[in-house]
Amino acid sequence: MTSQVLHLQLTSMQLLDAIQPSAIGKGATDIQATALSTQQSAISTSQSTRAGCDVVIYPQEPSEIVLQLENLGSRNLRLNVQIEGNFPSEWCRIGMEGYDLAPRSRMDAVLYFQIPADFFENQASLGLGESLVLDYHGLIYVYYTEEDIGRQLVETAGINLYIRPRSLYLDFLPVLYREVDFIGRFLKIFEQAFEPAVQTMDTFWAYLDPMTAPQALLPFLAHWVAWPVDSRWTVERQRYLIRSAIELYRWRGTRKGLRLYIHLYTDLPLDDQIIRETDKHICIEEILGQGFVLGKTHLGQDAMLGGGRPYHFIVRLRPDIPGQVNEELVRHIIEQQKPAFCTYELYIEC
Repeated sequence: MTSQVLHLQLTSMQLLDAIQPSAIGKGATDIQATALSTQQSAISTSQSTRAGCDVVIYPQEPSEIVLQLENLGSRNLRLNVQIEGNFPSEWCRIGMEGYDLAPRSRMDAVLYFQIPADFFENQASLGLGESLVLDYHGLIYVYYTEEDIGRQLVETAGINLYIRPRSLYLDFLPVLYREVDFIGRFLKIFEQAFEPAVQTMDTFWAYLDPMTAPQALLPFLAHWVAWPVDSRWTVERQRYLIRSAIELYRWRGTRKGLRLYIHLYTDLPLDDQIIRETDKHICIEEILGQGFVLGKTHLGQDAMLGGGRPYHFIVRLRPDIPGQVNEELVRHIIEQQKPAFCTYELYIEC
């Protein structure tokens, strides 16, 4: 691969297995003939034509070809690299170190190839009787101009692009079988059929967590923990409540359980670090007055005539944002959580 002036060297950056040109694809023979005729027309204006380079491209995975340019002459060369083929132009972009090549020096140009991730799925435009094209061909044109004399020449090289599906199942086969291109494409059929089920099993834990499960699965998870689904709760609130159901059952009928339930619905802080009950956002006070007992209590200090209401408590909520608390739903919560014989008062301090 030598030339009087410019030397080209193509190197694929991917290790190639045994590639078998695909037999499917409408007009595959015509495409090759077109590329060959284009190549022959280029020969008439160039020093020589270089042999082709093969590259395998997997959807969404970048592939590269390094084009090494060497100036064998004694004059500076002005370069312009272009590529043409029967594939969309947006599949390829060219990166160069510069456009001037000094005498007896080398330069590398990189051809970056990348095809859409849904190449195999997005083929709705195929007409009746048409087949999917997997093998593509192209020509690389390196136009160069010699300084001082202004002579313009072109060197060409062919490339073959083989688009193949990436099969995970090849990793389970001996190396000998991985080298057969047809086996990889054949196994991809089974992989597309079974892999969604395998991936579902790998992430099955997410289906059992109320915070990550699909919305349609929430009633099933709620049934598991015997939690009633109330349409008045938002979906996000239902997720929190279902996940906290066991904790709420454990403390049901207690001050801690009622405070936790109100916290999960209203997002008011629990304020566990605050010691005084009256300073908390969710204040729950129990009335413990024992009435007036001669010889044990003092009227006006620690007792009152008639005593307090037995099994009575007061709930005071202090939201930071107006409208954060729905009084109707809070009363519904208290009715569910309190013992049946208890009475209560609710105050929302805005």
